[in-house]
Amino acid sequence: MRLLGTGAPADLAIRHAAWVARCVGHGEAAPLGPADVEALAATLRTRTYERGAVLFRGGATAEGVWIVQRGRVELSVGAGRRRAVVYVLQPGNVEGDIQHLLDMPLAYTARALDEVTALALDAASFEKLLADHPLIARRWLSSVAQRLATSQSRIIGLLGRSLTEQVARLLLDEAVDGEVPLPQRTLAAMLGVQRPSLNKILKEFERAGLIEVRYAAIHVLEEAKLLAISG
Repeated sequence: MRLLGTGAPADLAIRHAAWVARCVGHGEAAPLGPADVEALAATLRTRTYERGAVLFRGGATAEGVWIVQRGRVELSVGAGRRRAVVYVLQPGNVEGDIQHLLDMPLAYTARALDEVTALALDAASFEKLLADHPLIARRWLSSVAQRLATSQSRIIGLLGRSLTEQVARLLLDEAVDGEVPLPQRTLAAMLGVQRPSLNKILKEFERAGLIEVRYAAIHVLEEAKLLAISG
């Protein structure tokens, strides 16, 4: 509303565009003007997915960009016992842009863990936005760099760690307001281990008063102690 210079309530598309702008990069580095926000609003499309629905499949061409607005999306590779969860997208997370920019196939399959609402940009609209609006391009570049740095840091943080240290680190990374909203099967897949191995460590943490295991979620009670365990 401040960008539009009006006291009237912004319409839904403008609100979506302003929210997406906050999700990609830092506003201080490249503040968007009214024309940027309006262009972004004109290209966003809302898509909804039922729980269990596939947003896209590994090996496919990136048809555009997805920004999760509500719900969670699981990114996984492989199948059966070889299946591994790469990441769980939360509201505000972006996906598909890096693969599109690098002209590479999607490396994993995305599946809705809940009812999901996503804001989508098709490939042509995304390219036009970046070409016609340098500030949007600058913001998006910042978002890409931040996500790659986070992934790199996460991988480095797990190298050479014991499974106990990895579990502690994963719980801290996935906690949202002290709650890890993921079932144990998903956490086990993210670590590439069998569920009984994970469950044993979680029980040790629970007996020590560090966490509370709930149905399809884990409540973190002692963040500082988990951080010490994670190394």
